[in-house]
Amino acid sequence: MDTLLPKDHAEAIALFRSVVIGSLTRRELDHGQLREALLALAAERFRPPRLQHTRTYSVPTLERWYYAYRAGGLGALRPRPRSDKGRALELTAEQRTLLLDIRREHPSASVTLILRTLVADGRMEAAAVSASTVRRLFREQGLDRRAAREGAGGRTRLRWQTERPGALWQGDVCHGTALLIGGISRPLRIHALLDDHSRYVVALEAHHQERELDMLGLLVRALRRHGTPDALYLDNGATYRGDILRVACARLRISLLHPKPYDAQARGKMERFWRTLREACLDHLGQMSSLHDVNVRLWAFLDQHYHLAPHASLMGKAPGVVYAQKPAGADALDEAKLNEALTVRQQRRVTRDTTVSVNGKSWELEQGFLAGRTVTVGYCLVDPQSAPWVEHEGKRYGLQLVDPEKNGRRGRPPRREEPAAKPGPKPDFDPAGALLDQAVGRGPKPANKEER
Repeated sequence: MDTLLPKDHAEAIALFRSVVIGSLTRRELDHGQLREALLALAAERFRPPRLQHTRTYSVPTLERWYYAYRAGGLGALRPRPRSDKGRALELTAEQRTLLLDIRREHPSASVTLILRTLVADGRMEAAAVSASTVRRLFREQGLDRRAAREGAGGRTRLRWQTERPGALWQGDVCHGTALLIGGISRPLRIHALLDDHSRYVVALEAHHQERELDMLGLLVRALRRHGTPDALYLDNGATYRGDILRVACARLRISLLHPKPYDAQARGKMERFWRTLREACLDHLGQMSSLHDVNVRLWAFLDQHYHLAPHASLMGKAPGVVYAQKPAGADALDEAKLNEALTVRQQRRVTRDTTVSVNGKSWELEQGFLAGRTVTVGYCLVDPQSAPWVEHEGKRYGLQLVDPEKNGRRGRPPRREEPAAKPGPKPDFDPAGALLDQAVGRGPKPANKEER
């Protein structure tokens, strides 16, 4: 059973006082007997609440408690609050106003910093007011640092979650202990995507970097396995604000959302997952020698513990159980749609030797007639190893990596795909002769040879 405790310190004091004089209130005593009983109590020692030592009480004090209890019961034994409570007597009215205005304008400033600044500005004498007095003033006005920090902003913060699995995925990166690979220290970055409703982790991978391409690879694997969410709620870092991610989400009809800067509480679910991951896995990895060793342990943690363990925010249900209630088929994604969403198209000029540069590599065309022209180069981020291609005037031409040695041994390809038509009669074009005909008065030549 739950323990019934006093509701506050004042009630605890009242209970203590009732215990001290309680036996006297149950007896019928005349004035002389009461006096003797109070004298006996005054000689005893009692330990008040929250104190580590015992003390005695005078006869007048015990007598006042006695008559108060008989008249008003337990409530009459509660200590009376000070009539000047909350006034911070060491502070003048002007000082109180100044301190409260500073706290409202600068809620994160500490009391020590505020007092030091006022003393340096000459607006308050050193040691004129104690820091505890100022803290008490702020606390009584509801302006202590925690209240000011938690209550900052124009709206109240609420605990929230989406209405179903798959409605929103949250994404973030966690920094782990660096790996020692081949005698070289390499950074460890854990990328994750978490379903907001169920807290189910749809993707979790370790990388050495925080590039946008790493995030896209993680997202692609999650989309193939779980379909598309309605929205992505990602951090404000450069990893999550690139143009490629923005365009891909728009093509897939996924809303891309970001919290306000410096508002870590808005991503509380991800922060809580990182804490769980650190305490149960990352802090106990030891010395790993590869990303593979880290990843297999991360996935084992998810499959064997996290997705199966009861979650307090899910009323004791496991994330895997809640995520299994996700509606089927509503967010299906075919491979063609995914490939098109993550296809990048850029303008490139083909060099005279029919090559173009894509992502730091040189690729060549077989179509020599495109040399010197500006074309559209496309490549798909779903499969970074696949070859890019060229799109020009409604046609698509393949690209292949340049092999200079192989090109030195093979013949030159034709400039056009189809052989040119047989040459017809050459047109009659003689600028100097035309001027001569004009000078001697000759008429214009016939349009074709048959008329000559």
